[in-house]
Formats: sequence, C-alpha cells, structure tokens
Amino acid sequence: MFRWDTLEAYSAEWKELSEKIFKIMAKSLGMKGEDLNEVFDGGEQAMSMYYNPKCPQEGVVMGLNPHTDLAGLTILSQQNEVEGLHIKKDGAWISITPLPKAIVINVGDMLEIVTNEIYKGVEHRSVLNPNKERLPIATFFKPKRDYHLTPARRLVTPRNPVKFKQIGIVAEYFIKF
Repeated sequence: MFRWDTLEAYSAEWKELSEKIFKIMAKSLGMKGEDLNEVFDGGEQAMSMYYNPKCPQEGVVMGLNPHTDLAGLTILSQQNEVEGLHIKKDGAWISITPLPKAIVINVGDMLEIVTNEIYKGVEHRSVLNPNKERLPIATFFKPKRDYHLTPARRLVTPRNPVKFKQIGIVAEYFIKF
C-alpha cells in the first residue's frame, strides 16, 4: 500500500526513469539519445492521485471519460493492483491487468507532436471496479513552458510530412487545450 512519506522518492525515481525512457525513444527514432531529454529537461513534472471507490452497479458510473494525456509521458502506478484502467487498441477497449510493483507508461499528446505521430498518444479511460476501491497515482512529464511545440526536424521527411500545424510554445498549448 502507498505511504505518503514515499511520495518524494517516487517523484525522483520516476523522473530518472522518464529520462531513460526518453533516451531509448530518441535512439529508436534515429536521434541522439539526449534529443528528447533536451525537450523535457526543465519541464514540469506533476503528480495526480486518484481515489476510485468501488461501484457494484456496473455501467452506472465511469471513472474518467476516454482521453489522451496532454503531457509528453505519463507514468502510472496502480497502488493496490485493482483493475480499472482500459486502453483503446484497434477500436476496442482492453482492460489492463495490474501486476505487482509494475507501472504503466503512456505516451501523451506532446510527445506525439514532437515525434510527428511516430509515437502516438494512448487513448485510455478509467472505470470503477465493482468489488474494490482503486488507488492510481499518475506522474506527468511535460516539456519546458517556453519550448516551441513542433515535430522534431529530423523526423519530418518526404515519407513522413509534418502532421501538425504550428502550435506555438507549450504555455500557449495549455491555454488552447
């Protein structure tokens, strides 16, 4: 079970993990390992904790409507390993079975933009469990507020033209969306 005095430790560990993930993603895209870290280094890291009560009347209440995360990357810990997270794959909702001490990594909208849709935001939703309460904690990693949100030049080619119009800086993106 989650302990409040470990929150700072989670935050630091997930920041370090996000840097490793960005490095691996950049290399997979043919970029320098640091390229994505430069976008997100100095950006915002935000955490949200949720309490989803049990709801024995299936279909009466949904946790969160289907959405993609605005951030670049989300690390989700399902503290008490209770099902309730669904992702959309090939038009169907798939329940994610929580594993002990496992985390879920979601690509968000801003990383989708920077990678010119090579990595796509994951549509997901939260549903209430009929038998148990659910305690997820999400950590969101966003680019610097003054970063010009646009596809990385290296990822724009004749075979993969720009997929997004000019958006502006991250701070403006938060206002628009």
